Amino acid sequence: MISASTLKLKLATALSVVALAGVTACGATSPTTPADAGSSSAATSAASSASVAAGSFVVPADTHADSNDGDYTTAGATTIALADGATAIDGDGATLDGNVVTVTKAGTYIVSGTLSDGQLVVNSTGDGKVVVVLKDADITSASTSPVTVTAADEVVVVLADGSTNTLTDSAASGGDDDETDAPTATLFSMADLTIAGSGALKVTGLSNDGIASKDGLVILSGSIDVTAEDDGIRGKDYLVTEGGTVTVTAGGDGLKSDNDTAGELGLVQIDDGSVSIAAGDDGVDAVGAVNVADGKLTVSKSEEGLEGAQITLSGGTVDVTANDDGVNATNGETAGGGEDAQEGVLLTISGGSLHVTAAQGDGLDSNGSAAISGGTTVVEAAAGAGAGGGTGTLDVNGSFPITGGTLVALGGTSAAPAADSSQGWVAATLTTPAEAGQAVAVVSSSGTVVARYVVPQTTTSLVVAAKGITNGESYDLYVGSASGATGFTTGGTVTGLTKVGAVTAGQYTGSGRGGGHNGGGRGLGG
Repeated sequence: MISASTLKLKLATALSVVALAGVTACGATSPTTPADAGSSSAATSAASSASVAAGSFVVPADTHADSNDGDYTTAGATTIALADGATAIDGDGATLDGNVVTVTKAGTYIVSGTLSDGQLVVNSTGDGKVVVVLKDADITSASTSPVTVTAADEVVVVLADGSTNTLTDSAASGGDDDETDAPTATLFSMADLTIAGSGALKVTGLSNDGIASKDGLVILSGSIDVTAEDDGIRGKDYLVTEGGTVTVTAGGDGLKSDNDTAGELGLVQIDDGSVSIAAGDDGVDAVGAVNVADGKLTVSKSEEGLEGAQITLSGGTVDVTANDDGVNATNGETAGGGEDAQEGVLLTISGGSLHVTAAQGDGLDSNGSAAISGGTTVVEAAAGAGAGGGTGTLDVNGSFPITGGTLVALGGTSAAPAADSSQGWVAATLTTPAEAGQAVAVVSSSGTVVARYVVPQTTTSLVVAAKGITNGESYDLYVGSASGATGFTTGGTVTGLTKVGAVTAGQYTGSGRGGGHNGGGRGLGG
């Protein structure tokens, strides 16, 4: 069966390959294929779009999950009624030892009741899915993960309609060595794991991670609330959300996929649903690729918002708040003093809406190349963020073509878009700062307001790429009262605004650090 993710993965792949073509057309060297990257007969994922062309990252085009995994029947199902010292099992495939229930074969198991210090273990060595239906189940363990999959072909956890389920461990439980098979999460699986159903699941990980699979992990639906001492939700090979509402509060990373095997680098993908993250480290972190194809992703707190070797935003709504970099495309290696472009590293924005607030780091940062071909991107960095640190709103080491969409970048220093970008852009250091709450307008020689943005904080640096801007032509810059308007708009008048300068589209004014070496010019001073 083709899962819902397959269609979105393939669609986003096509969009991203187009963007990659734009990057290579503007002079970036196409990354080479590593000798040990392996091969795959399946199409590769959207999140590793650059590697589709370059062959550097090979990940499944489809996941293990089926769109109907949340469907189950009670006919023939085994029921497990949890109770301290009195758990009752009705049916085959499960055994009881004290307060530990072990599922030993494929089938459907409906679990309800409470264990104040117990465990549900899945140890199914045969073929077939193990379907665990949580129906108002509350499991706590003081010594280990309350739900552990030690062996299975595949496990589906279904949150029963109308149910509220709770899993909790203690500070003394769970392993911390990721190189072993010791449970490291409150809900821990050695096998492919799917979470489905329309009920609710609250996970509290006081020892380590909240939910983790040492294989693939797919969230199809449900209301899932995770609080974790370390990482919130981790899928080693891939972590994909297809729907539902996911809320993560994590001391470490929010969502994570950390497989570093050549040809199988970790992937995080948001296909749909609503994901909200407050993280002590990265909001979303993948060794290989991060992709948002649809849905809503909000990172309200993080050190770095989104991080991966290849980041593809092809749809949906993304709002990132970060203390350091907002969106960071990197292979994790030192980027040659900020000048050398890392091969295979690419940030692609082809659709959707992206808003980035970076307090002390770069707004958009690619240690390789970047390409914007669609969508609306707004980047806000602290005024003067780059002072002495080389950071700013846009930081791209390689080629940076803009061929469509809308980009507004404010504050800090900035790398230059490619000079031959087919989408017109203007960039300037404002001689008169735009104060918080004021509007900045870009006005053509004919008096048309082609772009207008209300700044949330005082700024002197501005980069705007939008339809209606033609490279090589002159534009006036105005600053003044927003008259109640917010965000980005086009059209209107300059009433209440004051002209503060002029700029030629496709050229930088002012000075500052250098942009990417294929970026098309000097950097813009903050």
